[in-house]
Amino acid sequence: MLLVYTHKITPRVKYIFKQICTRILGMPVSFTTKVEDFIAHNNLKISYTRQPLSNEIFIRSHELLFEQGLSDLDIKVNDWEETKCFFSNGEQSALPFDIFAASFYLLSRYEEYLPHVKDEFGRFMAEESLAFKYNFLKQPVVDIWAYKFKKLLMSRFPEAVFPERTYTICPVIDVPNAYLFKMKGIMRTLGGSLKDVFSLKFKQLYNRYTVLFGLKNDPYDTFKYIINRQKSSSFKFVFFFLIGDFSTYDKNINIQKRKFVSLIKQVGDYCRIGLKTSYFAIENKDILKTEKSRMESIINTSLKASRHSFSKLNLPESYRNLVEIEVPEDFTMGYINHIGFRAGTCTPFLFYDLDYEIQTPLKINTYHVLDYALLKHQSLLDKKMMLQQIITEVKKVNGTFVSVFHNYTFSNTNPWENYKELFNVILDSANEK
Repeated sequence: MLLVYTHKITPRVKYIFKQICTRILGMPVSFTTKVEDFIAHNNLKISYTRQPLSNEIFIRSHELLFEQGLSDLDIKVNDWEETKCFFSNGEQSALPFDIFAASFYLLSRYEEYLPHVKDEFGRFMAEESLAFKYNFLKQPVVDIWAYKFKKLLMSRFPEAVFPERTYTICPVIDVPNAYLFKMKGIMRTLGGSLKDVFSLKFKQLYNRYTVLFGLKNDPYDTFKYIINRQKSSSFKFVFFFLIGDFSTYDKNINIQKRKFVSLIKQVGDYCRIGLKTSYFAIENKDILKTEKSRMESIINTSLKASRHSFSKLNLPESYRNLVEIEVPEDFTMGYINHIGFRAGTCTPFLFYDLDYEIQTPLKINTYHVLDYALLKHQSLLDKKMMLQQIITEVKKVNGTFVSVFHNYTFSNTNPWENYKELFNVILDSANEK
């Protein structure tokens, strides 16, 4: 066990040390404000305060972890070996930067509470982030810093034993629309047909009716293929089905249709099932509760995970609502148009509510690549190289690689040609040594 001496034990201090030491490095941690207890401890220990006590491992603390609320921080990002860091802390410190304060800044999404420009859906954009501006978005810096801290501890305590974690993958399949043509009802089918005619999309009109007459498979019906890939993988896929009411933003199949319910149950026999919350449920707790109850009645068990439509997050309200209705995990956090690490990590972490200054039980699984983000890379080779670059970064720290693909991504229709191949790159990465 690591003992940390500090002048004040705050919720922020406890939160970030447990994330870095316990969840990333697999090492229990405890805290003390008593010098005599620190001196008497003859195992792993560090001091995290303003001045060193003696010749112990001393990491000079930044004030961030001892404050409450938000403040206007002056952040200067510098190079540090193969990575970047901020909150430099002077020559006396065993590490040149306060990695704990920096990690807290990224994991709490501190910058998303500050004034920023949003996109048309009200989302925080990658371009507004510190990681994008200083070119470390494509590195899981929190995990890299944690391993540098581990190296420091091992240099002083060579007899210490740390558990080794292994690289894992978590493929997410997002289902905003289970079928392109099937099960849409008479009015939606007629409306779609008229739209095809007036838009001169006669090929789509032809495809629509060949599907409806059972002569051809629906382009979005890729579930058999995905389930077969699940059968050959040791890592569980997580499916998120949209079951909210029809609206301008949400156009999935009506949940009253038995075949749609059967599809969800069938997928649930092989994969984990989560709720894709509708656009209006993101900010309306009553709608969110209704959708949660619907999904639980389908899967006959409590809901384990959620993911918001359009990857939209309003912090802290979005996550606070999930905490209140007791959803244990979320897979919303990530960037739509950029590949990388929105919270600077590839390790799941608990949501810290900066308004209430508490650690919540909601586990955040950030995704690192969304299928749409790969579209900006023209060739298949470029897509593979970008995907491999991120996978390599996750492998360096034995983290968890989370990808988000949609059911229609596997349709092989424009612009999704060869995306099955990209998905296989992810699956195969878990089998490579």
